[in-house]
Amino acid sequence: MAEALLVLSDGSVFPGQSIGVEGRADGEVVFNTSMTGYQEMLTDPSYAGQLLTLTYPMIGNYGIDEKVEESSRIQPAGLIVREAAVFASHLRSEGTIDAYLKRREVVGIEGVDTRAITRRIRRHGVMLGTVTRDEKPEAALERLRALPGYDDTNWVTTVTTDRAFDWEGANGRYRVALLDGGVKRNIMRSLGARECSTRVFPADSPAADLLAMKPDGIVLSPGPGDPRLLETMVAEVRRLIGKAPLLGICLGHQVAAQALGAGTFKLPFGHRGGNHPVQDTVTGRVTITAQNHGYAVDAEGLSADAYVSHINLNDQTVEGIALRTEPLLTIQYHSEACPGPLDNTEIFDRFVRMMAGASGGTR
Repeated sequence: MAEALLVLSDGSVFPGQSIGVEGRADGEVVFNTSMTGYQEMLTDPSYAGQLLTLTYPMIGNYGIDEKVEESSRIQPAGLIVREAAVFASHLRSEGTIDAYLKRREVVGIEGVDTRAITRRIRRHGVMLGTVTRDEKPEAALERLRALPGYDDTNWVTTVTTDRAFDWEGANGRYRVALLDGGVKRNIMRSLGARECSTRVFPADSPAADLLAMKPDGIVLSPGPGDPRLLETMVAEVRRLIGKAPLLGICLGHQVAAQALGAGTFKLPFGHRGGNHPVQDTVTGRVTITAQNHGYAVDAEGLSADAYVSHINLNDQTVEGIALRTEPLLTIQYHSEACPGPLDNTEIFDRFVRMMAGASGGTR
């Protein structure tokens, strides 16, 4: 197995072995603490432009099953693991993680100390990195420091659909317009299981396009990158508020919050894992959530008719907002995460009840 290096922009060097295809991969290095779900993470559009480090020590032990994918391609620029399992053991497995990366033409590295990488990121914050096979550390670092920063790119434009389309099974009881900032398939699956027909729109769609289908509800999807670069989307979402019940998830939560006057900021190392405790500020109920985001909402400036509906109990960051005057609900976490805690799938039930109430129960 060929030797490879992970080089971070602070000069740290982690030697390992190459997996996946030959080549280089550059991106913002982040870590996820979940023990399962590596394929779902690899196909999550919210990881676009990043090098995904998985803290669980063995990855790939239950193989690959394309039925669980959250999008049509691997989204991170590269994968970093302690050990890539050589053998996969699962009835539905279609191969190993290494073969999967090769088939999808993605660069990876194994044999690195992922605990040390995680500690460095926790101490110093996320930073750019590169996985490389054909460079000395000094040359890789020089090239890396000349790259644009992760926050300088509008990553939503790289993952959104290029045309509107109807998700499978378009004969549901409720019509949902979904603005795609980097949607995961399980959001549409979760809506479909609740009698919703979903039409997915590109992220740059004007509000009029979504409203033209006379939706019973509107969903703002998760997605990658800095929400402060999405001024056009924020302006169009402002025009959607009050026109139909609205649910914002992760990036969609951040966009809706900005439309309501709030700000956003970058977290030191983000929230990525399946064990984040979140409290409902109205009921006091605490649930365990799956999360994948590097930015958070600053509630200062939030419209007077809005309030913080959920908070993260680890760091008190805003995990949801709601309106007192309109049917609007947003969440920072992934209620559709699979695998992941199922505590929060009821968010979709609340959204359906909002649509039923807005339609007067006639649907």
